[in-house]
Amino acid sequence: APLEQLKRVVRQSQKQSERSASQVSAVLGNMTKQGDAMDDEEVDQELGGLIDRLKTLKRKLEEAKSEEALLIQRSKQRATDLNELSSFESSSVPEFQRWCRSRLDRVLIDYMLRNGSVDTAKLLAKNGNLEHFADSSLFELVMSIERELCEQHSCSGALLWCAENRSALRKIQSALEFELRLQEYIEMIRARQTVAAIVYAKKHLTAWSDTQMARIQRAMTLLAFAPATQCAPYKNMFDEARWDQLAREFRSVIFRLFNLPAQPLLHLLLQTGLSALKTPACVSDDPVEHNRNCPVCQTDTLGKLAQDLPLSHHVNSNLVCRISGEKMDDNNPPMRLPNGYVYSFNALSDMAAKHGKIKCPRTDQLFSMNDAKKLFVS
Repeated sequence: APLEQLKRVVRQSQKQSERSASQVSAVLGNMTKQGDAMDDEEVDQELGGLIDRLKTLKRKLEEAKSEEALLIQRSKQRATDLNELSSFESSSVPEFQRWCRSRLDRVLIDYMLRNGSVDTAKLLAKNGNLEHFADSSLFELVMSIERELCEQHSCSGALLWCAENRSALRKIQSALEFELRLQEYIEMIRARQTVAAIVYAKKHLTAWSDTQMARIQRAMTLLAFAPATQCAPYKNMFDEARWDQLAREFRSVIFRLFNLPAQPLLHLLLQTGLSALKTPACVSDDPVEHNRNCPVCQTDTLGKLAQDLPLSHHVNSNLVCRISGEKMDDNNPPMRLPNGYVYSFNALSDMAAKHGKIKCPRTDQLFSMNDAKKLFVS
């Protein structure tokens, strides 16, 4: 993210410099042409305007330089931290454990920023000396524009951002600006400002005719429908849920521009581990097949993250006790109860020692330890 932000700042500085230089050259050229036709007061006025303009440019360039220096420093710090990983001789050294803890904090900071807990993320970053890893300004911008879209139903902030990043949006072939312009057009029709909507469409929508002609035609047909229409395609265009869709689209586009993953890093890391645990039993419709100690089987928590993950590849199966969650092997053999269910020897022994009887957790039937038969797995 700092690299992309740096590129944006440099581009903006370059554009400001070129624009100001062009304006100054135009004014000086005009003064040269007029020559003696201008009196001293007019010359002083023109030169005073040029000086003010150049002072403003200098101030903006100094601000941009400070921001560039900060972004360069963040990029260097991130590269240094990543390079530190190659200096560890083994995963058991204390320095590697410290690095892993720092990485976990970075992942949590990313998760909190994405979910709106900016103050908490900043506090964690400050306490861990990780400010250079916290893209708080970027996420604050995202949340500000999302609130403007979802709560205020205004596209002004998002359109301003699109104007500043138009060339980058063009490179990734994003139609976000068109969607925002279309929404403003729809709101004019909702308010029955027909003439203003037509003028707005001619000015802002027709520029997208090469790629969005079909949608522009449908938008113009919308003029003939009332906001309460039940006609499917036009009812959807009047739907207030479009604002939430625009907010999601904006977040997706800005993450893409700054090379950020669509999902939080925490989800990606958890899914990496869950993919190694997911088995056919985890996705069974029969709750009896689920293991209470398996995170993938917990469909209301971590299981949601594993829904779209593939099943793990296991060459050799392991038997795991449903009671204790321990692996059943020669030192902890599987024991079969008369009702057909199998549990580990250690779990049944502990239960018999504490309660005198064995209670099957699936059927609530009671048995003695002598009723359990040892199984042999070949």
